[in-house]
Amino acid sequence: MMLRRFLLRLTGSAAIGLALIAAPAWAGDPAARPVSAVAAASDATAPAAPSRERVRMNQRVFDRVWNEVRGQYYDPGLHGVDWNAARRTYRPLAVAAPDDRALYRVLGDMLALLDDGHAGASAPAVARRLDSARGPRPVIGVTLRPDPAAPGVYFVERVREGSAAEAAGVAVGWRLDTTPPGAWFPERDVVDGQVMTLTFVDPDGAHRAVTLTPRIMAPRPPFAADLSRPGVAVLRIDAFDAGLGDWVGRQLAVLPPDTDIVLDLRGNPGGRLLEADAVLSCFLPRDLAWATRTTRSGRAIVLKTAGGCGDLDAPASNDVAVLVDGNSRSAAELTPAALQEARRAVVVGEQTAGAVLISQDTHLPDGGRLRLSRSNFVTAAGVRLEKRGVTPDLTPPAPEGEAAGQDPALDLAIAALAGARQARAGAAPAL
Repeated sequence: MMLRRFLLRLTGSAAIGLALIAAPAWAGDPAARPVSAVAAASDATAPAAPSRERVRMNQRVFDRVWNEVRGQYYDPGLHGVDWNAARRTYRPLAVAAPDDRALYRVLGDMLALLDDGHAGASAPAVARRLDSARGPRPVIGVTLRPDPAAPGVYFVERVREGSAAEAAGVAVGWRLDTTPPGAWFPERDVVDGQVMTLTFVDPDGAHRAVTLTPRIMAPRPPFAADLSRPGVAVLRIDAFDAGLGDWVGRQLAVLPPDTDIVLDLRGNPGGRLLEADAVLSCFLPRDLAWATRTTRSGRAIVLKTAGGCGDLDAPASNDVAVLVDGNSRSAAELTPAALQEARRAVVVGEQTAGAVLISQDTHLPDGGRLRLSRSNFVTAAGVRLEKRGVTPDLTPPAPEGEAAGQDPALDLAIAALAGARQARAGAAPAL
């Protein structure tokens, strides 16, 4: 295919060039970001002593997390961390925690010792929001990313159309400050109809007290197809949820082979490994090795495309581009990496997060959740993406000004696919 030759010119060799990057996973889940235990108290004032029931639950939760890491973490050496010393340091802090925020920040600090973006603990309120994410639920209407320089402060990355946040004038680029006494923080539930006052800081440093009332909203579909551009299908994939492979297959089955495909994985935190394989099977031949995962015991398992893609009988022949950014994680990194190594797609955007270890959730006694890496992972070419990420083939220029509707990465992807198509049309016939 001409696109494959185009990609070979871009990369210059068969080896995939990757730049070192260290970025934590679960940035979409503010409660999972480890912060200093010094800031563990939920208020600026000294917290009240926890009740006996709270102490007992804190003990159960901490012990479950500590034991799960000791017995199930993919690296039996725990990256050289003295786990017994960690218990001596963090268990007293966890037991004394007066609320979920303090407890889960202590757990986050301990798990941060592993230096693993997939190791994180979510408080019960966060776990409930994750469980209800695909159904109607009360929402504020903002997507948050922790500010690494300011514990308890979060950047607003997205404001949902039609939400209470949009109606209140909240804007992308503002920061939410959850540190003042009595402020809402992510370890608390969002309640329909309950008035909230949130403190934001705008890009000019001005503090803005915003009063809003969360409302129940239907979930944003995890996948959507945009066919508004002639000859191009943009498939936006917010997560690798159940049914993704079948959905992609249904989209491809009704598109002509000369329609260019753009898979938009920006902001995608990952999801099911089986769905990543299903998407790859939409574009790659059956039984193609695309990764190797290694378990705690040292057993190496080669992952191969299982074949089958919804309504398709064979992999699609359409030219493909994949959009990624710094918040593309896990399966949203494995997929573009495999397509890139197979010379099957051009990857456009920013360096991905480098959080690709295969993880699994454990439910905790209080309703919270522990996410822990259970397997190591390398690509078919032997590249370990953890802490490195996927290097795009093309990086778009920064947008000019603040004009609405600008999407330089998408424009660049479409142009690259069009260029490959033009090159193919102008190629001399084979003799």
